[in-house]
Amino acid sequence: MRILLTGAFGNVGLSTLKELLRRNYDVRIFEIKNKRNRHLARKFKNQAEIFWGDLRNPKDVELAVTGCDVIIHVAAIIPPLADRKPKFAEAVNVGGTLNVIEAMEKQPQKPKLIFTSSVAIYGDRTENPLIRPIDPLNPNDDDEYAKQKVKCEELVRNSGLKWVICRLTYIVSINKLQLDPLMFEMPLNTCIEICDTKDVGLALANAVENRDIWGETLHIAGGERCRISYKDYLNEMFDIFGIGRSPLPPEAFSTKGFHCGYLTTDKSQALLQYQRHTLDDYFNEVRKKVAFSHLFTAMFRPIVRKFLLYKSLYYKEYRSTLNSHS
Repeated sequence: MRILLTGAFGNVGLSTLKELLRRNYDVRIFEIKNKRNRHLARKFKNQAEIFWGDLRNPKDVELAVTGCDVIIHVAAIIPPLADRKPKFAEAVNVGGTLNVIEAMEKQPQKPKLIFTSSVAIYGDRTENPLIRPIDPLNPNDDDEYAKQKVKCEELVRNSGLKWVICRLTYIVSINKLQLDPLMFEMPLNTCIEICDTKDVGLALANAVENRDIWGETLHIAGGERCRISYKDYLNEMFDIFGIGRSPLPPEAFSTKGFHCGYLTTDKSQALLQYQRHTLDDYFNEVRKKVAFSHLFTAMFRPIVRKFLLYKSLYYKEYRSTLNSHS
């Protein structure tokens, strides 16, 4: 069985790729050619077919799709780049998905499509954090990525293909621990349910030959043992890194609604059997990874705290307001 994996060198893509190769599938990678991806490709050049191309180019996509039995479409432009360049993101996310679907529909034997969507499409769920796949889609007005994923889902459902839509939760990876200004966009009282990227890769690989998933919309999340408030999550991570618990004031964080919540996963877990890692497992993995830097960070805790606050636009606005009233 030949499988085309788009976005294979991203976070979820790499986890999926490794799981597919472990099972000895015939894998074709579809990726954009850049310095980072060329470097990663060297690790897999003898294990998978590397196809360089652009999702915005229908000819590239059609060549990549030809001869494949299953397409796992993971590639997407995600925030913060999707917010900074919404037209570019739309061309890749929506236009690219349309190109994939049209290329699949042209094949003599139509491949099956495994499409990854996002919890972001539900919008703000701080007041009602338990989310079901049948709940209405209400992306936040300023969330271009979420609105694009809604459009993509419509394209998938309206196609003449066999498909499954997998809506992904807050995905974590010990290989992506860099602090990002996006961390300040989520209110501290937000409910989050993580899922380890390795479990997501397992779910997508398990979907390939599952006969019962087609036409389904599934949540991919870690389960009840992966649920926590964003405030408690940050405090635990800050402590692990050596910054200390509660190092940042609440004024550094947004108070407006943000997506995320607790996702019901009874059906997806029953079908795909992927929930292997808990939140505590993730915290323990991070501890091992940052054991050395923990000591260094702890020594310079006040400087690190100032650096983090510098990244927060909300804290800058708060300080500016205080100064204007003094």
